[in-house]
Amino acid sequence: MGGFSIWHWLIVLVIVLLIFGTKKLRNIGSDLGGAVKGFKEGMKEDTPQLSSKDETGNTIDAEVKDKHHS
Repeated sequence: MGGFSIWHWLIVLVIVLLIFGTKKLRNIGSDLGGAVKGFKEGMKEDTPQLSSKDETGNTIDAEVKDKHHS
C-alpha cells in the first residue's frame, strides 16, 4: 500500500489520454507554458535592478522605483 509503481502511472496516463485526447492536452500545456513565460517577463519588467561595486569590490544591488510628481 506504499507508493505508486510505474505501471500505476502508465494506466493513469492512458486513461487521461482517452478522456481528454492529445490535442486538448497539448493546448493545455501550451497555454500553461505561455502563462509561465508571461509571468516571468512581468516579473523582470516590474523590478528593474541596478548593479554596482563598492570600494571593496563587492557587488551592490539596488531596486529602482519610479516616482511620479503630480
